[in-house]
Amino acid sequence: MTSVGLVTEITEQSHQFEATRSSGKVSALLLQPAGAKCLLVLGHGAGAGMRHEFMELLARELATNQVATFRYQFPYMEQGRRAPNPQPISLKTVRSAVAAAREIAPGLPVFAGGKSYGGRMTSTAASIEPLAGVQGIVFFGFPLHAPGKPSNHRAEHLQAVNLPMLFLQGSRDKLADLELLEPVCEKLGKRGTLHIIAEADHSFKAPKRTGRTQAQVVAELAQVVSRWVDNLP
Repeated sequence: MTSVGLVTEITEQSHQFEATRSSGKVSALLLQPAGAKCLLVLGHGAGAGMRHEFMELLARELATNQVATFRYQFPYMEQGRRAPNPQPISLKTVRSAVAAAREIAPGLPVFAGGKSYGGRMTSTAASIEPLAGVQGIVFFGFPLHAPGKPSNHRAEHLQAVNLPMLFLQGSRDKLADLELLEPVCEKLGKRGTLHIIAEADHSFKAPKRTGRTQAQVVAELAQVVSRWVDNLP
């Protein structure tokens, strides 16, 4: 298929891989631009799967910035259930997704992360045991706490993640009070990079008064990811 912008060709492939022995296989989508410089293994948020409009738009914008994506489903979403799996299953799914992505698109530098829940499960997995081949983690809205319940408890595991981490956060994100998140990132030192999207919420939507569409916000997200990858040592 043909894309607009800097990339002239983007290929999309459907895949399946075994998430865990008990959960069976889940679906995945590889979106790879010609001349891709890296591959981002991308988990979805808790309430919407890999084909959600935001995920589709994000993958397309990343592709126009030479970042390939491997989007995948967590088992509960694949099975049409609303409640996320017990954490051990989600963490094993992250590892399985990374392994599958590396096998399907060999030769590309690999990063991992995701939208909200997908990103947190990725970093939690990496805090327990390194994710083989992964060079950094990208969070599209790190869910630091539940709405209206400020806390940094969910960030405690990040100290055990020995990888560069990029936090992309809306300034109006009710799941991440910036007064709590900024010190978390500062404590990570050179491992933590925080990019704030002015006026955006947890879904990366900005109020109409800003004049910014979600597509424009997502384009910014993709550009920041691309620059961050380029500037890593």
